[in-house]
Amino acid sequence: MPVPHVTAPLAEWIVAVKDDDISPEVRREGVRTFVNWVGCAVGGATHPTVDAAIRAVDPFSGPRMATILGRGEQLDVLHAALVNGISSHVLDYDDTHLKTIIHPAGPVASALLALSEARPMSGRALMTSMLVGIEVECRIGNCVYPEHYDRGWHITGTTGVFGAAAAVGHAIGLNKTQMQWALGLAATQSSGLREMFGTMTKSFHPGRAAQNGAMSALLAEAGFDSSLQGIEAPRGFANVLSTKQDYGEILDDLGTRWEAALNSYKPFACGIVIHPTIDGCQQIRSEIGDKVKDIQSVHLTTHPLVLELTGKTAPRTGLEGKFSVYHAAASALLEGDGSPTAFTDDMVGRPDIVALRDRVSATADPACHEASVDIDIVFDDGSKLHKRIERAIGSRERPLTDDQLNVKFLNQSEPVVGAEQSRRLLDMSWAIESLNEAADLAEEAAAQRISTAAE
Repeated sequence: MPVPHVTAPLAEWIVAVKDDDISPEVRREGVRTFVNWVGCAVGGATHPTVDAAIRAVDPFSGPRMATILGRGEQLDVLHAALVNGISSHVLDYDDTHLKTIIHPAGPVASALLALSEARPMSGRALMTSMLVGIEVECRIGNCVYPEHYDRGWHITGTTGVFGAAAAVGHAIGLNKTQMQWALGLAATQSSGLREMFGTMTKSFHPGRAAQNGAMSALLAEAGFDSSLQGIEAPRGFANVLSTKQDYGEILDDLGTRWEAALNSYKPFACGIVIHPTIDGCQQIRSEIGDKVKDIQSVHLTTHPLVLELTGKTAPRTGLEGKFSVYHAAASALLEGDGSPTAFTDDMVGRPDIVALRDRVSATADPACHEASVDIDIVFDDGSKLHKRIERAIGSRERPLTDDQLNVKFLNQSEPVVGAEQSRRLLDMSWAIESLNEAADLAEEAAAQRISTAAE
């Protein structure tokens, strides 16, 4: 059977995309994606996961020219891409391509913004390259999902490396052959295992995808060759890492139908399949008030993926709590909270939350939509309550507004860099396409401003 042609036409498209080839509507969604990413990167910057990553890599950094958002440190471009990719994902609050559950911006934006501090580019150029990279990673994800994901691969890591390679390759002006090499280099570095969910290593996946994708493009630029068919070859990415290969998902309507325009943004800082449960439990709390203390039992009827991904019944850490629908339900009922503060080590171990969590049960129903849930509560007096969430907030049917994205951004950023700095970062993020130097945004998180905010 002849090998299909995929990597070559994809590379040809990547290198040819110009700013004006992308419609204002798609670019606008790209700006929303970027705003959300900056907020998540700053919000996650002081997490112990990021502290540990910097302790590990800082002694070995090359020329310190790229900023860690929300912190004072600078690292070399590749290590900054790694750490910003980690910080933007560690709270599990980042953007989501709902069809594949890819979190697209982390690998791509982390690589590009770090690069922009070494190789100047305008904000508009960064946005074009970011949209190209996100499009590539989501289309490659569509090609192999869900079989690839079901085998245990963390699809943000495995496809994010392609997105970062495409974005950086586009930004530095690779030719078609070089871009094919870059995609081949990305293919051979595609990695990330779902076994790591609930640990620091989960956020390492998009960080490493950013770093390895950028490295792939830079190696290709330097003449480091690779297979020209890294995606579709019999021993290439799609055939080795998946039992499904639908190459039409990569090439059909390329440049006219944009997966990057279908991005969504999380209202809650946890696995996205939990969101209907949090949405419903928050509504119940607002309706019943103090009666939450009289709950005898809670039963959830959910899509099977909810229990597959977030079925941890006894989470021990905040990171594990992000993958426990039981903890999320208890926290939302008792505190009305689905923000990062709901998923700390202290909250996971709080006695009243643990006690209610232990009274939460769940059943998987294949007929239930991923964005839906049925919640049935029994109270101590025998009374009952039923709540149906048809589509959760943050879904395609109920997307976050710009105002909601602003609130989300500031709630994450202000505890890290202060209110004044957060507002500047937010305004600059929305104005990214008007910046002559994209690196100016990274500079807004420079050390002196962070130290001033902390004083």
